Amino acid sequence: MQKAIALLSGGIDSPVAIHLLQDRLHIIPIHFHQMPLTDDTEIRKSKELAQSLHLPKIYLVPFAPVLKALVDHCPHKNYYILSKIAMLRAAEIIARKENAMYLITGENLAQVSSQTLSNLTTITKNISLEILRPVLTFDKQEIIDLAKKIGTYDISKGPEMCSLLGPKYPATRSDPEEIKRELNSFDLFFSLQESVEKAEIILFNNHPEV
Repeated sequence: MQKAIALLSGGIDSPVAIHLLQDRLHIIPIHFHQMPLTDDTEIRKSKELAQSLHLPKIYLVPFAPVLKALVDHCPHKNYYILSKIAMLRAAEIIARKENAMYLITGENLAQVSSQTLSNLTTITKNISLEILRPVLTFDKQEIIDLAKKIGTYDISKGPEMCSLLGPKYPATRSDPEEIKRELNSFDLFFSLQESVEKAEIILFNNHPEV
């Protein structure tokens, strides 16, 4: 079975996205946390979600330095677009390590500012691996209903911390080339590599492949 790396935020959408593809792919989740800017709530939720979905392990990647670098070097209005690209590029580094062919996200069209059609196009064009978005066109209530059915909703519910460093008025449209130039304005790859090297890998004993 081919491998995929999934972004697991601790929210409602990403566990459902993983569930929808579990029968087709061997999925390894990554959680990008913002400690010490936040507490460990999202980490605990993500670990519990990974176990609930019977995943073999999870990468916990410290991402606060990368996010602060984006704030320091790039236009703040593009923070959500840039941060998602940064996460996906870090996921690509781990994908090479794990011999994974695909990336998985819980992105849902127009649900938040980074997920407008324009911004999703920009994100896709700045990533090399194929991105699978199984809940892209789902209604939010459909996602919630499915999360309740598979037992992840009660773990996921509650506020997420993804907007901690975000702008009040984020960009809803973007140009892929302009975003690429912003990402190239500083050594993003070094920051990503450093964060990935500091990742904690948690193995779960309830899975035969640990």
